[in-house]
Amino acid sequence: MKHQYDSDAATTLYFLKEYDLIDEFKLNIEANHATLAGSSFEHELAVASAAGKLGSVDANRGDLLLGWDTDQFPTDIYSTTMAMMIILNQNGLAPGGLNFDAHVRRSSIDPTDLFYAHIGGMDTFAKSLLIAHQIIEDKVLSKFVEERYSSHTSGIGAQIMSGKVGLEEVEKWVLNEKNPVLQSARQEMLENIFNSYIF
Repeated sequence: MKHQYDSDAATTLYFLKEYDLIDEFKLNIEANHATLAGSSFEHELAVASAAGKLGSVDANRGDLLLGWDTDQFPTDIYSTTMAMMIILNQNGLAPGGLNFDAHVRRSSIDPTDLFYAHIGGMDTFAKSLLIAHQIIEDKVLSKFVEERYSSHTSGIGAQIMSGKVGLEEVEKWVLNEKNPVLQSARQEMLENIFNSYIF
């Protein structure tokens, strides 16, 4: 218990790969564990999904101001929409799924509170699913990403992506070009677009 080898998705994936277990397991990502590890829920989902190892999700949230796992029911539509985009882009979770590994708050002492908690959590993910599907269908984010990284399909970009060149060759290319083309990531614009689907 002293040395935790599964502190985040990347560490866990490396551990599995190192011990030849990578084909035996998929990861269960939990929102609050992600934030406790110093990452966002969406980041951990994306890392696991990119490796083809996102198997299931503990659909909860935590209190960002506390340093322990509070396992609250999910109500953050922004975070759950990003989560659903990752899940939809990998064609769902199978055979895993969304698990409500969540609890009502200490002051919620009536059985009715548990009822409301489940309704709120399910509604949050259901609404997020619809929003995420529309964002993906409209290609408003994926089209921008495709255009921004179009240089990765030819020239030095294609050589980098194929592993034919390393950091030394890239450094020489940058120095020779003297002023390589830089393109804005348009973070604020993309956040506005994302928000326009939520609000």
